[in-house]
Amino acid sequence: MEQKDRTSTVNEKVLTIQRTFELPIADVWKAWSETECFKKWWGPKNYTCPECSIDFNIGGKYLASMKDKKDGKMMWSTGMYREIVPYRKIVMTDNFSDRDGNVITPAEAGIPGNWPQKELLITVELEEHYGKTNFSLRHEGLPAEMHDECKAGWQESFDKLEHVLLNSRITSH
Repeated sequence: MEQKDRTSTVNEKVLTIQRTFELPIADVWKAWSETECFKKWWGPKNYTCPECSIDFNIGGKYLASMKDKKDGKMMWSTGMYREIVPYRKIVMTDNFSDRDGNVITPAEAGIPGNWPQKELLITVELEEHYGKTNFSLRHEGLPAEMHDECKAGWQESFDKLEHVLLNSRITSH
């Protein structure tokens, strides 16, 4: 799982998460590549994704919402797909945005921290092993002070991903 290095600042910390999903690789791939499936798991446990669009092609864009279940506040992110290797790898940019997909700064989105840049980079790598999926996420460009909070948010999202997909497999058989 090779990753090209980027220039980083002292304040920047790279988030890496490795996990094994009890799901075949096709299901995990679908969770990232198909809008309706993505909407079912995107965001930490106290968030939903009521609106999302995905143009899953190199150069294509995504726009995804996260709605807080408590106060109804909506947050948006957008980005572009830089690399897609079917069932193996996805590389995409990640930006805070408004509901129309216009890139905004983290401060404009109400996000704390000293963000070194507006655009982050997400790399997802997958490998199937005996019907399970070994999964790796690399999120670059996060401020060091936001690392733990972002890690917790991703982990909660991945818990939802696995729960939703496992339950849909059980009900579809």
